[in-house]
Amino acid sequence: MTCIDVQQPAANTRAIRVFLAEDHQITLWGLHQLIDATRPRMQVVGSASTLAELLAHAELPGADVLLLDLDLGGEDAGAALSLLRQRGNAHVLVLTGADNVEQHRNAVLKGARGVVHKSAPAATILRAIERVCEGEVWLHRTLLGEVLGQLTDGAAPAARAQDPEARRIAGLTPREREIVTTLLQRAGSKLLSVADEVQMSEHTLRNHLTTIYSKLGVRGRLELHVYATTHGLAAPSPRPRAGGANS
Repeated sequence: MTCIDVQQPAANTRAIRVFLAEDHQITLWGLHQLIDATRPRMQVVGSASTLAELLAHAELPGADVLLLDLDLGGEDAGAALSLLRQRGNAHVLVLTGADNVEQHRNAVLKGARGVVHKSAPAATILRAIERVCEGEVWLHRTLLGEVLGQLTDGAAPAARAQDPEARRIAGLTPREREIVTTLLQRAGSKLLSVADEVQMSEHTLRNHLTTIYSKLGVRGRLELHVYATTHGLAAPSPRPRAGGANS
């Protein structure tokens, strides 16, 4: 399983609010028990067993994470991901018992932040919820590579020709360009490994990433990877090294 760090999570001041969308009542009950057992770290704020119920539920807009079974009462919840994203700011984590890689890939391309299998250990499911809530991506390495490839395939030439993001890109410092390049080269690596590569502390790297995300208008490492590949940011800009771990 690959998890991409995108920013340093702030200290939690409240529980992670989880909404459950599952049509098997025994599974729904088990998830409810699992998550509520972690209090005060997490809490279930609502549940739905049909797509219509999910879309209309009053608690959905306030959720942090939507744990979503793609098959809700025989309906394809993946087809409604765009509508679900309009209903609030919850990050979607697909919880599935199916091994349909194409279905998982399509869900991620439509906005899901991760996929975790129902057969995964309870600790893995809880960890996936935490990571997705923090803005990270929770995917198998193979699926991550396929998604990145599909998002970037064929997009770079047109983007370079029009170059609508030239002003944003020009706002990056040489050091920030170097960080972006290193992230592309080490996709899937932990931030600590990337920080070692660019010779700075992980904390300093996270601060740089916050600035980079703001300048480029992206929301995390997955979007940064797609943006950088699309707009030709793979080549590093030379910079003088001043030395020191926190440069």
